[in-house]
Amino acid sequence: MSDNDTPESTQPPETPETGTQPTQGEARAAAAETLLHTLASKQAESDADGQNVNAMLNVGLSVQIVLGQSRIPISQLLNLSRGSVIELEKKIGEPVDVVINDRLVARGDLVKVGDNRLGVTLTEIVKDYVPKR
Repeated sequence: MSDNDTPESTQPPETPETGTQPTQGEARAAAAETLLHTLASKQAESDADGQNVNAMLNVGLSVQIVLGQSRIPISQLLNLSRGSVIELEKKIGEPVDVVINDRLVARGDLVKVGDNRLGVTLTEIVKDYVPKR
């Protein structure tokens, strides 16, 4: 039996537009299109299930490096101007907290980057972080 001699039960159905059976090339093209559609549907399902991390790669996050905190009265806050200094409880050399979307995720040390820029070298990843309240 050749490729052109297919049994009647496996013949593709007639196309509604022409009322005739599609050629073998047309049937293969339709099958390929159906397969591509099925694969695209499966990919969309896996994306929806969270199996594809690519969808999250461009999501913005709020990253904060906490250098310290200070409590001051409102009257002192209202008197602040350019050049005012607010003292923090952290000392030079103490680790700083790395907070992402209001959650502590790491600790690190301040480092100088370039002439007048600061960076953070991560020293500890907080595995069991507790959300800030």
